[in-house]
Amino acid sequence: MKYRVLIEPDEDGVFVAQCPALPGCISQGVTRAEALANIQDAIAGYLASLAKHHEPAPPPITEEVVWK
Repeated sequence: MKYRVLIEPDEDGVFVAQCPALPGCISQGVTRAEALANIQDAIAGYLASLAKHHEPAPPPITEEVVWK
């Protein structure tokens, strides 16, 4: 599955990454690339934990891009 992630710099200049489809799945990194790698690891761990506990994985959030 593919999940959408949001990556934003915080007030300290650290990049915070989160996956809205997976509540509480948040990570960070000094660079944008590091934050992306870290959130990918966090998503894998989150999904592994769900599978271990026999819980279904939430579907990915779909979105549309609208141009005006």
